[in-house]
Amino acid sequence: MANLKRNNSLEYLNLAFELAKINLGSTKENPSVGCVVEKNGSIISSGFTSINGRPHAESNALKKNINFKNANIYITLEPCSHYGKTPPCTNIIKKKGIKKVFYSINDFDKRSKNKSQKVLLRKKISISKLNLKNKGLKFYESYYRFKTNKPPIVDAKIAVSNDYFTKNIKNRWITNESSRRLTHLLRSKYNVIVSTSKTINEDNSILDCRINGLTDKSPDLIIFDRNLQIKKNLSIFKTKVKRKIFIFTTKKNMKKIRWLKKNKIKVFLKKNMNTFSDYKILFKSFTNLGYSRVLVESGLTFMNFLINNKLINEIYIFKTRFDLNKYGLNSSSNKLIKKIKLKNKLKVNLGDDAVYKEKISNV
Repeated sequence: MANLKRNNSLEYLNLAFELAKINLGSTKENPSVGCVVEKNGSIISSGFTSINGRPHAESNALKKNINFKNANIYITLEPCSHYGKTPPCTNIIKKKGIKKVFYSINDFDKRSKNKSQKVLLRKKISISKLNLKNKGLKFYESYYRFKTNKPPIVDAKIAVSNDYFTKNIKNRWITNESSRRLTHLLRSKYNVIVSTSKTINEDNSILDCRINGLTDKSPDLIIFDRNLQIKKNLSIFKTKVKRKIFIFTTKKNMKKIRWLKKNKIKVFLKKNMNTFSDYKILFKSFTNLGYSRVLVESGLTFMNFLINNKLINEIYIFKTRFDLNKYGLNSSSNKLIKKIKLKNKLKVNLGDDAVYKEKISNV
C-alpha cells in the first residue's frame, strides 16, 4: 500500500472518495462508499462498496488478514449501525480493534443516521466528522434524494457536430471512438438509462456498457413509448446483457404487451404521457423502482422538452470539431442545445472531440 508522508486526515478521506467513485451507480439502493485504513502513517488497507451494494466498503477493507488493532479508518459516509441484509459495519469496526473513525457526512438512512457515534463510543472508539466543504453532500445527493423520497437526479447526454447537428446521414456516429468509449464509462455511473421508442427504433441502440470490465455495470433501461410503437426485432431484445427493461406507455395493445412480457419486459400502463406534470410524476416514480441516478439518451425532440421544463439537472455534450454541413440532420430543432453555454470542459483527451458538463440553468 502507498505510504503518505503526511498523516493528513483530509488526504485519506479524499482518497476514500476516489474509491467511492469506482462503483458509483452500480450499488443498487445502497450508497457507494469508499474507505481507507491507516496505521502509523501508512495505508494498510482500503475498500469500496461492491457491485449491487454488498458487501459494504468497511467489510471489504477489514476482511483482510491484517493486524488492524489501533488503526484509524476514514469513510466517506457514516458507518451503518443497523441490521439489514448484512450486519452493521460498526460490528466489524469494533471486532477489528479500530482506534479512531473519521467520516464525511451522516447517513441519510433513518436506521443509522447519527447512531454510530453512540455505538462506537461504548467501546471507547473515537469517531469524528471531517469537513470537506460539502463534498459529501454533493457526492451523496442522489442517495439523499432516494432516502428522502425525492425525485432522482436526472442527467442527460447528447453528441453534436461543430455545427450542432445530431444526426449524420453518411455515418451512424457523430463523435469518435474515444468519445463513444467515454460514453460507456459514463453510463456505468447511473442506475438506469431513459430513452424513447422513436430513438431506439431509428438507431437500434443497445444503450449498455461495452467496455471490458464494465459489462456487468450496464444500467437498466426505461423506454418511454406512448403509443407502444417499439419494434420487435431490435438489438435490445437480443443482447445477453443482464439488466431490467421497462416500457411506459398509454396504449393498451394487449397482444404487444403479452409479447413484451414474454420477453421479460415489464410494461407500465399510464393514463397520460403528454405534459410536464405527467413526466415529472413519471421521473418521481423511478424512486419506487430503486433508481436514484438517471441518464437520458434520446433524440432532440424529447431532449428539448426535458430541457425546456427543467427536468434535467446536468447535460454532457460531446462535441466534435468537424462540421457536417449538408450531411447533418436535425438542424431545425437544435436551437435549444445551441443556447447552452459551454463553459465546463472536462479534462479528458478525446482527440478531435471534447465533452462538456453543463447545468441546465445555463440555458
